[in-house]
Amino acid sequence: MVRNRRAKSPNKNSAPAGRKFGAGKAPPKRNEKLSKPNSHKTANHKSAPKKAPQKTSIEKSQIKDWPSANAAQNQPRYQRPAPKGARLRERLPIILETNASSDYALLDSGNGLKLEQYGQYRIVRPEAQALWQPCLSKKQWEDVDAVFTGDVEEEGLGRWHFPKEQLPPTWPMKFDGLDFFGRFTSFRHTGVFPEQASHWHFMQDTIGAKCARDPNAEPPRMLNLFGYTGVASLVAARAGAHVTHVDASKKAIGWARENQELAGLDDAPIRWICDDAMKFCAREIRRGKKYDAIILDPPAFGRGPNGEVWQLFDHLCEQLDMVRELISDRPLFVTLTAYAIRTSFFAMHELMQECFAGLEGELQSGELILREENAPRQLSTSMFSRWLSDETLTLQKGE
Repeated sequence: MVRNRRAKSPNKNSAPAGRKFGAGKAPPKRNEKLSKPNSHKTANHKSAPKKAPQKTSIEKSQIKDWPSANAAQNQPRYQRPAPKGARLRERLPIILETNASSDYALLDSGNGLKLEQYGQYRIVRPEAQALWQPCLSKKQWEDVDAVFTGDVEEEGLGRWHFPKEQLPPTWPMKFDGLDFFGRFTSFRHTGVFPEQASHWHFMQDTIGAKCARDPNAEPPRMLNLFGYTGVASLVAARAGAHVTHVDASKKAIGWARENQELAGLDDAPIRWICDDAMKFCAREIRRGKKYDAIILDPPAFGRGPNGEVWQLFDHLCEQLDMVRELISDRPLFVTLTAYAIRTSFFAMHELMQECFAGLEGELQSGELILREENAPRQLSTSMFSRWLSDETLTLQKGE
């Protein structure tokens, strides 16, 4: 699965003081010859009269049949019904930031790279958002344990360079006391997205408060779509939720199970499901299943276990409509995060407004950022939009 962005300064809607990671796409050809005017023509040469361009008109009845952008593939975009209900209350932009901690730190960034501390290892990876110059010295950038090069096609560690010594494929990390593995993957990721810590803290606090307030009630049911290595699922389960974790990659599901074992949560109520997210949701709707909380972190492009193709701009609308159908009558939240796409969080925000119109609660949208440890600078990594029910807003106030 494919899993970058624009930095913003904190404002009045920023998360208060930030939360720590571990804390409580052909330019035109330039060699084409320009056509020259016909030199054999004389001054008395008369060219054929040009035909006046025909005016075209579009009937109103044609607009509804206007072809979609990918009509050439005979795959029209999903046609959603018109939104029903009032717009949600909204708060935006919100900047959720992750500060440095002993488990993760963004040490520096610049020249299309970022220097990070993952537990005991210093790592250099590409970062297209880092348009500026680094702050730390060249010597500090060279004193690292791993560098992602991506210069070979082989899987695993072959796309990483280890300047000091060969490192194992995994290493232990923590989030707020929860153990999991960092890992060197062939697609430059490390098995975890540190900026998601803001969502994890919110999810942990909300589920924990819900369970504490209603200890005799049925535990909240959470659905994690495109769940990757399962850190969010483990955080939610530890807080008291019954979790259904869905990812199309068998390898990612295997990594998630390893994280579950390392965290000592073998008995936690988590269903690990390797499936295409849209097919899974369609089945759950037919079965009448409902969830109190849903999180989804879809890639820009991906493939399901049976070759299904996911394109975010083609399929996200339908996916969100399915999510709406799966929301229970005692909902808590829906959180959408998007990476590596050419759009803004406003686009995600308006799509969520359309999908969840008529519900009670509030829609919050913005960006996830990482604050650098050695400079007063922030790195934007992704955009998000989340719907919070009125009950969740009450729980946040401690009522």
